[in-house]
Amino acid sequence: MSDAIRFSGVTVNAPDAIELARFYAEITGGVARGGPGWATVTGPNGDLGFQQVDDFRPPVWPGDTVPMQMHLDFYVDDLTATGARVLAAGATRFDFQPNADHCIVYADPAGHPFCLSTWDEPQL
Repeated sequence: MSDAIRFSGVTVNAPDAIELARFYAEITGGVARGGPGWATVTGPNGDLGFQQVDDFRPPVWPGDTVPMQMHLDFYVDDLTATGARVLAAGATRFDFQPNADHCIVYADPAGHPFCLSTWDEPQL
């Protein structure tokens, strides 16, 4: 036995777990499995979990009416090409873009913000 802690994954709340998993599988090239209560996406660069929440309310961004609980970042080579692809899959582009030169913020079909970014490492 060891007291080591290893990162396993991230679970995102959703009104329908498999529906949101299918969206992320489409944009990442992953595979969605599960049902409306619990689903996962196994992708080429990691896994995401999704759990159904009956009283789910999408976050409001920017703002704090319903605060953003988290957001996902995806590194891309071409903001325009990948932006078109996520919009076709069902994402919505936010009007407010604080770093549009290198990062575009979208909402997934459940309203969670996520970013497509050309930065390949965190800028401190």
